[in-house]
Amino acid sequence: MSNPIGELLVREGLISSAQLAQALAGQRQDNSRLEDVLASLGFLTADQFHQFFQPVPQVPLKVADTGLSEAFLTDLLLKAAYLEAGTFSLQQISDTLSLPFSVVDELAELMKADQLVAIRSATGYSRASHVFELTQRGRERAEAALSMSGYVGAAPVPLRDYCRALVRQCVRQVEVDDEWIRQSLKHMVIGERMLGQLGPAFASGRSIFFYGPPGTGKTSITEILGRALPGHIYIPQALEVSGQIIRLFDPAIHFRVEDESPEDPGLDLNRSVKHDPRWKKCRRPVVMVGGELTLDMLDLRYDASSRFYEAPIQMKAGNGVFILDDFGRQQVEPRQLLNRWIIPLERGTDFPTLHTGLKFEIPFDQITVFCTNLRPGDLVDEAFLRRIRHKIQVQYQTEDEFREILRRVCDVQGIAYDTEAAEYLLDNYYRKTGRPLTGSHPRDLVEHIVDRARFLRRLPELTPETVDLAAASYFVEM
Repeated sequence: MSNPIGELLVREGLISSAQLAQALAGQRQDNSRLEDVLASLGFLTADQFHQFFQPVPQVPLKVADTGLSEAFLTDLLLKAAYLEAGTFSLQQISDTLSLPFSVVDELAELMKADQLVAIRSATGYSRASHVFELTQRGRERAEAALSMSGYVGAAPVPLRDYCRALVRQCVRQVEVDDEWIRQSLKHMVIGERMLGQLGPAFASGRSIFFYGPPGTGKTSITEILGRALPGHIYIPQALEVSGQIIRLFDPAIHFRVEDESPEDPGLDLNRSVKHDPRWKKCRRPVVMVGGELTLDMLDLRYDASSRFYEAPIQMKAGNGVFILDDFGRQQVEPRQLLNRWIIPLERGTDFPTLHTGLKFEIPFDQITVFCTNLRPGDLVDEAFLRRIRHKIQVQYQTEDEFREILRRVCDVQGIAYDTEAAEYLLDNYYRKTGRPLTGSHPRDLVEHIVDRARFLRRLPELTPETVDLAAASYFVEM
């Protein structure tokens, strides 16, 4: 029985292979969580388990603790100071570079010894009150550093630290159950069969292939469940790979989670930060792309003018969910896209390439979801489907489900639900015409009714007359 979480604990030396086998045997007997079984057997405490799989980046107190070279950080500080007209305070640089005060203070002392900076003014004995300025030598080095890379911002995190965090924050460790599925999707009308498939699929933390006719809720289901995943992760603002910088944090994708009790910095120059400020505490990301996806969007993007990289979209989805919507309608052939995913899905690793030609390996950890309304046989072959763990067909709604969706939409819009009008809609526009019961139709039709009522300055009503008017503007006879 394969268990990626247990295998990771063995690989990191927290438990032995024999202990894992014993724990898995106990888990099969009472169907409990692996962490509970390990704790009951005395192999690993609950605190040890959570500390390993919910790592908090330790605050670097010295330059050596950052994992970056003194020369690299010096250049980054000089660039930041140069763009501030050559003068700076330690706290100002600390905020710009997302480094603790003690690290910036140590850097400033080293740079002063190398005659790169000098103290311009000091209003007291505290280092926080000192204002520094770049010397001529410091300006020349800053200009040289800017010619090599225009990146100025949070100090990056070494690649090895990022990879280790990816592994320990893996999405497969997230535990979800039937109650979580039902609670997350409670505002949607979904049959028991579908609920029974969705739970194991998302609990696996693996790839999912959703297929079925348009308008049946495939995208909505995946996005809702992705955003409902419990817990948080730490995401670095930028990475350092062989001297190159890759910007990873994206505020449009990564939503920060504030600490429960904001801290008062007081007189503590390190601000008593709870974790390395180069990392942001965030919800697990959900990235969705559709017909606009091209192959180059899956590669590192190098800006020749600024001379640093932007992480590709699937890398920004690390430890979260990546949704490829409208699969098959991209500008590139589906098989070209699929070939790009085969190795990451099968081996759990990806290999980005720098513009210098250097390839590097990173863990590929995400729930990858393919959503399509095209026939699977026209898009993928059996070999690829074999690599996707869960295949879920989303079908048209039943009449009872359709009625329930219509009732809920009316409630949201503040319209009285009328049973006779609902039956009129079903009979005249679905039963007689043979039109399939698509779950998105009730919402769209009611919105037509609301739009017309607003234009006429009337209260919206669900009646046979308003149904006819909405249908005339919504349905197209092919």
